[in-house]
Order: sequence, then C-alpha cells, then structure tokens
Amino acid sequence: MAYLNFKSKYDKYPSTKVEGHHAIQGYDAILEALKTKINKEDFILCVDTYPGVDDTEVLEQLKKLNPDTLIETIDIFKDSSTINEQIKYQMTDDRVFGNMYNGKVTDFIDEERLKEATAKASSAKGLTIIYGFGAFLVQNPDLAVYLDMARWEIQARLRAGGGNYKAGNEAEDALRKFKRGYFFEWRIADKHKMQYIKKVDYFIDTNKANDPKMISGDAFQKALDMIVTKPFRTVPYFDPGVWGGQWMKEVCNLDTSKANYAWSFDGVPEENSVLFDFDGTVLEFPAMDVVLSRPKELLGPQVYARFGAEFPIRFDFLDTMEGQNLSLQVHPLTEYAKKQFGISYTQDESYYILDAVEGAKVYLGLKENINPDTMIDELRQANKGEIVFDAEKYINTFEVKKHDHYLIPAGTCHCSATGTMVLEISATPYIFTFKLWDWERLGLDGLPRPVHIEHGKEVIQWDRTTPWVEKNLVNNFYDVDEDCGCRVEHTGLHELEFIETRRYTIDKNSKHSTNNTVNMLNLIDGKEAIVESVNGEFEPFVVHYAETFIIPANVKEYTIRPYGLSENEEIKVIKAYVR
Repeated sequence: MAYLNFKSKYDKYPSTKVEGHHAIQGYDAILEALKTKINKEDFILCVDTYPGVDDTEVLEQLKKLNPDTLIETIDIFKDSSTINEQIKYQMTDDRVFGNMYNGKVTDFIDEERLKEATAKASSAKGLTIIYGFGAFLVQNPDLAVYLDMARWEIQARLRAGGGNYKAGNEAEDALRKFKRGYFFEWRIADKHKMQYIKKVDYFIDTNKANDPKMISGDAFQKALDMIVTKPFRTVPYFDPGVWGGQWMKEVCNLDTSKANYAWSFDGVPEENSVLFDFDGTVLEFPAMDVVLSRPKELLGPQVYARFGAEFPIRFDFLDTMEGQNLSLQVHPLTEYAKKQFGISYTQDESYYILDAVEGAKVYLGLKENINPDTMIDELRQANKGEIVFDAEKYINTFEVKKHDHYLIPAGTCHCSATGTMVLEISATPYIFTFKLWDWERLGLDGLPRPVHIEHGKEVIQWDRTTPWVEKNLVNNFYDVDEDCGCRVEHTGLHELEFIETRRYTIDKNSKHSTNNTVNMLNLIDGKEAIVESVNGEFEPFVVHYAETFIIPANVKEYTIRPYGLSENEEIKVIKAYVR
C-alpha cells in the first residue's frame, strides 16, 4: 500500500557540520596519534569509558602501546553480589519498573582497592594506562581519553546477549537489562562523565565495532557550542513490535524486507544520538551529552530552572498502519510517579494523527456509569487467560482522520487502534506505561508482555468519562492571535499538561520566536520546509516531511517557509514547547 504521492526525502542520518577540526578514524591511526602525545618517560594515560563499550576490543588495541603498567578499573569495583545487594531497592522484582538511583559511581567502588590503584599509578614508571569505567577517579592523567557510546547502541548490545556493567546478567531478559541501565547504570555514568567532560583531551566514538573515531576535546566542545546555536535533528531509530505497521517503511525509507516497524524515536534526546561531521568524518555521540553539558543554552533558563538538565519533551512515531492495536494503557499521575519511581514528572502525552485508514479509531477515556471494581476484576481475569477483555464495554472509541489531535493527560485510559499513524507528543519519561490489556499477545521475545493492572488501578481517573473526554481531549482546536504571518492554531495539550502544541499552516515566510525556551517541531504536511535565521546567525536548515527538529532556546528568532518541492504549496508544522 502506498502512503505518499511523492518520493520521501526523510533523512535517517542528520548531521551537524563542525568546521576547523578533523577526526582520526581506525585503531591504527588513533594509537599513532596517542603515541605522539606521550612526551615524557613516566606518563599516565587514562582511558575512561561509558558502560557498554566493548572492553575486550579496546584493551586488545591499547596493549599495542606496550604499557609498563596496566590498571583495569573493573578490578576496583565491588563484586557483583555486593553491587546487586546495594541496588536491590532500585531494581525491584518487576521486569520493567525500578526506582531511580541518585547516587554516584564511587558508591560501588571499593575504597581500599581504589587507594591501591592510585598508589600503584603514582609510583609506576614508564607508560601507565588506566582503563575502564571510572578511570578518571584513579589518578590525574597526563592524557585523558573518553570512550562514548549512544544509548540505543547499548540497548542493541544488551538485546543481543550482552550484560550490564559487572552484573553477570547476560542471560537475563532484555527488559530487565534495560531497566538496570535506565534506573541505575546510565544515571551514575552520565553524572561521572559530566564531572570530567571539559577535562578530556580526546573523545572516541565506539558505536561501530572495530571502527573507532576520535576527535580532540576542543573539537568536541566546539561541536557542543555550535549545535545549541542552530536548528538540529537527533538520529532517529526504528524498532519492530507485535503491533507494528508499514507506513514508516515508505515514509522513512526503511528496509522493506522487515516484517514491520512499530515505533521510532525521532526527537528523544534521552534515547537518541547526534552526528557531528568533522571534514567528512561523521562521529556519533549521545544527544544527552548536549542536554547535560549545555542545558541553559538548549532549554532556556525557565525550562532549566524547572526541570534541570533534562529534555522534557519527546516526539516519537507509533505505526499501526496494516498492524494491530497498541496495548490498552494508562500513565501514572505525577505524585504516583514520584513516590513509586523517584521521577519528578510523568508521561502526559497526546496522539497527533499523521495518517489513518478509513474507519480507524483510538480508545480514549471511560464510558459513563461503569463499575471500576468490575472493570479491574475483568482485566485481572483476562490477563490470567480466563476471559477476553471487552475493551469497548468500558473504553470510548473515536474514529480518527489525518490531522486530528487527541490529548492524553496522565490517568486517562487510552490506546491507538490498527490503521493509524501517530506522532506522539509527550513529556519525556517514556518508560512509565502501565499496560492494562494486550489483546492476548506475546512479545517478539516470546514472553508475555508485562501488564501492570495493580499500578494502573491506582492512577486511573474514573471521572474522565465520555462527556469530559469529548469536551477536553478530542480536537480541542482554536485559532491563536500570533503575529507570525500564517494561521496559528492551539491543538493542545490539556491544561493539566505542561506542554503547549500549536499548528502552523504556512504558504509564505512565517516568523517565529523561541521566547527563550526550547522548541520542538515536526513537518506534518508538505514535502519540504526551510528554517532560516532572522539575523543570519545560522545556515539555512532544510527539513523534510515527517522529520522532527529542535530549535534551541539560544536561537531566539527564526523563520519557516515552504521550500523545494513544496515551494508553491501550503505546509503544516506542529510546534511543542513548555508553557
């Protein structure tokens, strides 16, 4: 089935050019470059890593430098059983949900072993290499190198059979490994990296096996400075699912031999990466490096003051075109998320309909006069296999069409049904979905998909029934008086949610202001648009249909107009920002 009447130009690998610096590619060239920096008889080289980097691969190469002393930081960490005992409260028995760990990497390092390693490094003669996660803690080096890795690559390696750092959990199911990363490992790793990020002499991209790429610390800092002064895109990733569809294959230029693609994160810095092009060599780094190191410039002072160094908005795709229903679900209220998981805000969200087949629908809110106890009891029975849950007995359904917008504040039962292509606009804590009913399915891993009825029953807002939903959550559009040279409509979100979304219908140049807060946008209609600086402060930036892009708060003012294939046509852009 064809979904477009034009050839998509969707870019799966958007990059930001960084002038004046070049990268070094391959182990041989990198080792030669490091050798030139070893400029005295007794020399300490620290190579710190993000957990997930292939230590075996890297150490094999570093040993070619013939170090007189090699200190591996994995030996200074506490043993696996001790670490597991320390974090058992964070990990819980649940496959998906844990509690956020707010400590630091030194909580898991044996103090005596660290002292011994420091003493060994201090007294060592010749070339000393300190390698591994936490290496910078051992000794101030003569040369500091950091090996970084995008979070989605880490998840891919965990899914392929890798384990978490010093966890001995290679045989554990992937969801539990992701949980350990999300609630614990990545938290302490990011905190550690940010403590040293400005002191690093060289950064190495280790995302591709046996194909490292290295840039200087100065080049990396310049890239971070540059990206928050102009529009940019994160690198989207695409994943299959039991309910996945076919729309993204065509629109996002994906592998047509795959069975389906269920979702894409295209604008989720917590998960996505960014590409920097140094004179033709492209390096990939976690987008969180930008968020954590340049939060005020990216987010703006008000968003930073409210959320800290976290990117509070996410855009992602949910594709059920020729697929199946999503799971029936609900998201926790803020207070519940805080008490149960240590998260300061929750996943309020919305479904913007990019495309839909005739008769497609969404499930949203509760019907009138239902009995909550009966509904919960039937959900429990259904998930034991005793009955089939009759969702339409309890949940409203609304027929959808292209450019509808359905608002889903936390506590509202919902799901998208088959035949819809959703641009999901939401707050960032994406992991906190309480599935209530999953239509008798197993996951792609052959295991039952996790269902959380007991969590769900605590947060379902039973008064969000048909009249309230129709009034507040379904196509709540109105025109906005915004002097930008085009039609502007408020499309959401609900007043209970902190995100504002506005739709711009543009047929000529339109002027926009960030109002000192980060803007996230998507070209929801039209083939191409161009984003330009009012004062020539950044190069023109071209976006294509369905691409999400970020305008940092630092940009201040910018324009958007139809471009290229859309030059004489009307386009639509949706913009989200924190109220």
